Amino acid sequence: MNLLLPGMYFASDTALHRLDPRVKMGAALVLMALPFAAHHPIGHLLTVGLVGAATIISRAPWRALLGTLRTVFWLGFFMFFFYFFTTPGRPLVALGGVTITLEGLLAGGLQVYRVCLLAVIAALLTYTTSPLQLTHGLEAMLSPLARLGFPVRELGMVLTIALRFVPTFFEEIETLSRAQKARGVDLSSGAPWQRIRNLVPVFVPLFLSAIRRAEELAVAMDARGFRSHPNRTRLYRLALSRADGVAALIVLACGVAGMAIR
Repeated sequence: MNLLLPGMYFASDTALHRLDPRVKMGAALVLMALPFAAHHPIGHLLTVGLVGAATIISRAPWRALLGTLRTVFWLGFFMFFFYFFTTPGRPLVALGGVTITLEGLLAGGLQVYRVCLLAVIAALLTYTTSPLQLTHGLEAMLSPLARLGFPVRELGMVLTIALRFVPTFFEEIETLSRAQKARGVDLSSGAPWQRIRNLVPVFVPLFLSAIRRAEELAVAMDARGFRSHPNRTRLYRLALSRADGVAALIVLACGVAGMAIR
C-alpha cells in the first residue's frame, strides 16, 4: 500500500472508525476551513495537532499518508511559485525583472501547507469512513433540502460512485502503464510533448474502461430498481453517541479558538 487515495477505505475498529459519519464530515469541514480562517500560528498549530491526533487514533500508516501528498504535488508546486514570484514585499533576490520577496516566500509556503493539509484530511476521512457511510451521512445532513426538491438521494449516490471508483482508476492507470512499459514505451523521459503522446495508449483504454463500467453500473442500478421507491429504507439508522458529542465539542472548541486568536 503506497497511497491513501481519496475514496480508499480500510475497515478497522478504532475510535475514529466508530464515529458517526455526520460528525466526521462536519469535523473535516471545520479542519479544512481552519487553515484559511486562522490568523495566528497557534490556530495552525491546533489544526495540525488535531489532524495528527486523528492520524494516530485511526492507525493510518504514516508512510502511506505522506505518500498521498504526491497526488497534489504539482498543484502545490504551481501555487508556491505563483505566490513566490507575484507577492510584493521586502525584496530578497532580484533576477532580471523578477524580484523575490520574503512575503512571497511565506505566502507560497502557506499555500503548500494548506493544500497538503486538505489532502491529508480528505484521505483520513475516506480512510475511516466507508462510501456507504459517507452517502448515508450526506443524505442525513442534506435531508431538509429534499423537501425543497433538491435531489439529495441522487447526489449521495453520485458521491458514492465517485469515491468508489477513484482507487479503481488509479489501479488501472498503474496496470496500463506497466503494460506499456513492458512493450517498450518510455513514459518518463523525453520532451513534454513526447510524454503526452506516449500517454495516449494509457488514457484511451482507461476512458473506454470507464465508459464500459458506467454502462454496466447503470444497467445494474436499473435492474435493482434504484428509482422504484422515493423513500429508501436502510438496515442501520444513524444515532449520535456520547463519543460523537465529545469529538464534535473538541473540534468546535479548537476551531473557534483557532479563528478567535489573533
